[in-house]
Amino acid sequence: MIFLELAKSRRSIRSFKSDDIPEQLITLLLTAIQQSPSAGNCQSWHVHVIQDKGVIQRIRKEACKQAFIATAPLLIVVSADIKLSEVRYKKRGRELYCIQDTAAAIQNMLLCAEDLGLGACWCGHFGEKEISEILNLEKDMRPVAVIPVGYPKNEGSRTGRRTIEEFTTFI
Repeated sequence: MIFLELAKSRRSIRSFKSDDIPEQLITLLLTAIQQSPSAGNCQSWHVHVIQDKGVIQRIRKEACKQAFIATAPLLIVVSADIKLSEVRYKKRGRELYCIQDTAAAIQNMLLCAEDLGLGACWCGHFGEKEISEILNLEKDMRPVAVIPVGYPKNEGSRTGRRTIEEFTTFI
């Protein structure tokens, strides 16, 4: 698929079929994350791949009760590994670069999911402390996104986009 077509076709999917995701496709999603750009090549992300329905339900409860999260057969939680950026970039690595790295990794994974015919939704509204406890994250890990993944029940709707002129300043 041509990149811009892929970027334009991606939607946030909130309705999933119950079919399990084959391990090969999960590996491809993780490979997309692995190949993401990062500040100083720190690769400051950590990924939890969750298929356990009990854990998915617990996370859903801490994700502002977004019910659709629990309908996905797979949940991917991407966390910033703060210490990997902080060692090299100090405060800026801790406060910014690790989040940027993680965001790039998430976008790569979302585009890969679309290319594989999977649906996903980047959810950032959740209790960080509670998700950290559920996943037993170390203190230098910060959960950035909870991403339900599955085969979409429907295409999802396209949201409006600002015009290029609205978000661009040429100097």
